[in-house]
Amino acid sequence: MINARGVCKRFGRLPVLNGVNLDVVRGSITAIVGPNASGKTTFNRIILGLVRPDAGEILFDGQRLNGDATYRARIGYMPQIARYPENLTGRDLMAMLRDVRGANAPRDEELVETLSLGPVLDTPLRVLSGGTRQRINAALAFLFQADLLILDEPTAGLDPISSGTLKDKLLRERSAGRALIVTSHVLSELDE
Repeated sequence: MINARGVCKRFGRLPVLNGVNLDVVRGSITAIVGPNASGKTTFNRIILGLVRPDAGEILFDGQRLNGDATYRARIGYMPQIARYPENLTGRDLMAMLRDVRGANAPRDEELVETLSLGPVLDTPLRVLSGGTRQRINAALAFLFQADLLILDEPTAGLDPISSGTLKDKLLRERSAGRALIVTSHVLSELDE
């Protein structure tokens, strides 16, 4: 699904990625581990088309990423820190994403139920705890049955029960043939 060859990125004089090679296949969870500021999020953002590499190439299902954004409709993304307008609710975010993806796009609202989000979906984000926001962020990433799921530090801020629920979901998605990229700096989390 994803083939990266020789991907390099610098920010000014700071080298962030230096010749990264990576293959992500369907039906697998690919873990990218490294300390803070090692380039994990930058690599994710390159796949998403939000950052351009200085060198190298990335193929998505055999097609070179070249600025055409249509492939992104096949990706679910859970950023480490989601930044949404504070006055919106979880339900507003889901409706907004449905509008972007298309009303007929198949949906997977399992995490809305298993993460017990129903009671908080109509509450403005500004009054929700960080953990509740992260649970909403997880539900949004899985909402459209994407072929590729990119999860950046997905359990950060989650309580142990929510973390376990999310990990179970990852395993089900892998079994369903989806490709997943999970980045973390905690090796024990990735081990699970």
